[in-house]
Amino acid sequence: MDRPTVVFVGNPNTGKSTLFNHLTNANAQVSNYPGTTVGHAVGELSLPHLGPVRCVDVPGTYSLAARSADERVALEAVLGLGDRPLPDVLVVLLDAPRLARSLYLALQLLELQVPIVFALNMMDEAEAAGQVPDADVLADELGAPVVPMVARRGLGADALLQALEQTLRGEHPAPGPPHRFSEPLRQDAEAALAALPAEMRPPGLPGARAVALGLWVLLSLDDDDALADLELDRSLLATIREQARSSGRDLVSEIVGQRYAWIDAHVSALYGGPLRLQHAVQDRIDRVVLHPISGGLLFALVMFVVFQALFTWSAPLVDGIDASFGWLAGLVAPGFEAVAGSLAGPPRTLVETLGDLVVEGLIGGVGAVLVFIPQIALLFLFIALLEGSGYLARAAYLMDRVLRLAGLPGQAFVPLLSGYACAVPAILATRTMPRWRDRLLTMMVLPLTSCSARLPVYTLLVAALFPPKIEGFPLPVQATALFAMYVFSTVVTVLAAVVLGGTVLAERPVPAMLELPPYRVPHLPTVLRSVRGAVSTFVREAGQVILFATVALWALLSFPRHAPEDLLAPEVIAEAVASGADLEALARPLALERSAGGYLGHLIEPVIAPLGYDWKIGVGLIGSFAAREVFVSTMGLVYGISEEVGSDDLSLHEKLRAERRADGSPTYTPLTGISIMVFFALAMQCLSTLAVLRRETAGWRWPAFITVYMFALAWCLSFLIYQGGRALGFE
Repeated sequence: MDRPTVVFVGNPNTGKSTLFNHLTNANAQVSNYPGTTVGHAVGELSLPHLGPVRCVDVPGTYSLAARSADERVALEAVLGLGDRPLPDVLVVLLDAPRLARSLYLALQLLELQVPIVFALNMMDEAEAAGQVPDADVLADELGAPVVPMVARRGLGADALLQALEQTLRGEHPAPGPPHRFSEPLRQDAEAALAALPAEMRPPGLPGARAVALGLWVLLSLDDDDALADLELDRSLLATIREQARSSGRDLVSEIVGQRYAWIDAHVSALYGGPLRLQHAVQDRIDRVVLHPISGGLLFALVMFVVFQALFTWSAPLVDGIDASFGWLAGLVAPGFEAVAGSLAGPPRTLVETLGDLVVEGLIGGVGAVLVFIPQIALLFLFIALLEGSGYLARAAYLMDRVLRLAGLPGQAFVPLLSGYACAVPAILATRTMPRWRDRLLTMMVLPLTSCSARLPVYTLLVAALFPPKIEGFPLPVQATALFAMYVFSTVVTVLAAVVLGGTVLAERPVPAMLELPPYRVPHLPTVLRSVRGAVSTFVREAGQVILFATVALWALLSFPRHAPEDLLAPEVIAEAVASGADLEALARPLALERSAGGYLGHLIEPVIAPLGYDWKIGVGLIGSFAAREVFVSTMGLVYGISEEVGSDDLSLHEKLRAERRADGSPTYTPLTGISIMVFFALAMQCLSTLAVLRRETAGWRWPAFITVYMFALAWCLSFLIYQGGRALGFE
């Protein structure tokens, strides 16, 4: 016999996930619904007489209108559409201090005629406000069990489990809606149901559920996000709406209005008397937090702390992970070298290749995945703390007016700021945005922000190719160049959002609807579970792609294999042997040039030559796909310096300055440096970012588009800068 399925539903900030985690003892797995990028948690609880029960925690939603991916998932979960199992019981969270807000969703769920248990949560806040809903009266009105609770302290959990078991045993039948829609509206809803594809309207739907589904179609018709992937009979829907309009009726106003008419008529009785405003303290705090000046200063301080955490505080942890994998590689490599030294011929080559695969490919690849964990963990820790405290919504409110100028909502501010540290956690942070179009647009422009991985490249090129001072220029040239790159990336990011938001993702404006939840102390177990879920999801899903790509890139730069004797001239070998020089180190630049990556560097040289680059820069560009900062070490290998070369290595600076073309002119000039930096600022050169984009967009379509548009933008602007500079005589 299959386990019963219980789905937890409720508005955001009602303690739904806290209750879910408490009841399932945190034994929950966080993942995505098939075909979506919307996260949900699945857990299990055990009832005394029924045994194990499967629990599903769907995303918080204000309604089932499906105007966002979260709402769409919630609707399909409670209706059991597609491959989702039909829930046996819904556990619906109600916000006791703000009951009217929760009742709209409750009415929609009651319309579906499925068994329901209501959890009347945050009773402690209602008592502190002196306005406590009457659970018995509420149960009579809604026709379903209502259990008063304080989920964060576990109060009421036993009573909820008892009500849940009774409902699963059939002691509490599925209630119907306490309100009734007007007959014209019911007829319109039943007609609209016929416009849905067959899989969306399974046979045998009860009358109220059929009406509810039809109402969803009518409410969602104007929203591209909700119905974009459905094959609807739009002519039928248009006819229904036109007939209503010709009768002087507005279907949306009728649907929403008839639900709220019931709420307005009953909410006072549910509280046992007239409602009183009890938010004086919160209002006083909001006068400061939401003020354009004081709120702006507080916002700047909070974002400074977040940015410092991602950029600076995480550095010791990142360096520690790097050092640990470096230590592990150093521990493993001598073993392979010892075995290879005892062999000769093909067996020796095989062991050396296997050693390189393990040390540089596998150990390096796992390190490339885990090195992101500190930043991801810190970012989601701050997001969970800010969201749990109630500040995140207020920060979004402050930023909404500014970001709307670029076609983005206020919720985009945390991902965009995080992008200056690393695009990987920043893309994951877009999950806080409710609307898929806004989330996708943010992900499309996030890789343009100058992440910390670009800084070593900027530092190398500025130090090697730019003079410290220029006569007549009052500012230090190198520092100004670095600052200019960050300004440049910010401006391009904003412009890209404007252009893409007005073309590729063009959509009619949607008014910003931001709820300002009450201030609370964040629930620490919920915060930690959020961090754990984000980290485990990244390692489990995006990490696989990063590991595979890192190994593939290692192979590209390592094969075909060549012995030093096949690469070096006899006289060079003789001189090296006499002086005790390392033949492997001497041959490494030639081996890299003759690798598949070196071949590709020569192959793409005609494409990158108009930008001022030669094949050596091409190899550096290929190497930088592992991570942008790898460009520095790859250039070190190209010039035979060291695998451990850094952006401040003087010998690499000198090599770049000394490089000459066939006519004796410098290969790399300040103009070339600007061209390369602009290319790095704009091009998609990060396999980790691509892996996370693929995971968050559920496919390769959008990552491919982002990669193409970024490379096209990078090439065109670098071309204009380099060729325009030459035409003006700056080379």
